[in-house]
Amino acid sequence: MTGPRSEVGKGARRTAIACAGLAVGMVGLAFASVPLYDAFCKATGYDGTPRQGPALAASAARADDSMVVHFDTNVAPGLPWKFAPEANRVEAKLGETKTVFFRVQNTGLKPTTGVATFNVQPGLMGGYFVKIACFCFNEQTLQPGETLDVPVVFYVDPAVRDDSNTAHLSEMTLSYTYFAAKNGQPVTAAVANSAPTGAKRDF
Repeated sequence: MTGPRSEVGKGARRTAIACAGLAVGMVGLAFASVPLYDAFCKATGYDGTPRQGPALAASAARADDSMVVHFDTNVAPGLPWKFAPEANRVEAKLGETKTVFFRVQNTGLKPTTGVATFNVQPGLMGGYFVKIACFCFNEQTLQPGETLDVPVVFYVDPAVRDDSNTAHLSEMTLSYTYFAAKNGQPVTAAVANSAPTGAKRDF
């Protein structure tokens, strides 16, 4: 026998199923949003995230123009590491591929694992600073006293001069922070975009 109560029951079940489906979809979207946002930032340079891409042809480099790239290194509390660049800054011709090494050392008494995050300042330069190879987001375990040299290979896109927002810039900063890591992810929240601290090498 069918009636108003039966129809109300069916409607309630349909509503419950729809709500459950929406909840599952929202959870899936939340999990997917992190890698999607990361991929978007890497492709566009949004929010000071350096782009990733192949090297430019040597002919694309501009010998008459350059950018001074400063390097800022930090270690989050809880990770007993030293971390510093081989040079505090380099002058890179626009479009020229450059390689800079960074040294990390475990000064603690037991093996520890870290992962580095990065940012570019000013944030507008994120779209023109292109990483060809980098140690960032690669989980690294160091034994007590172990030292490791890790490279970053990059170039500054000559198109930086075609953008009215960045055409006047002659300096920028690439900032890295090492965090204690687990399963390839920092175990503490990433440091918000801030002015570089200008850490010095003291190995």
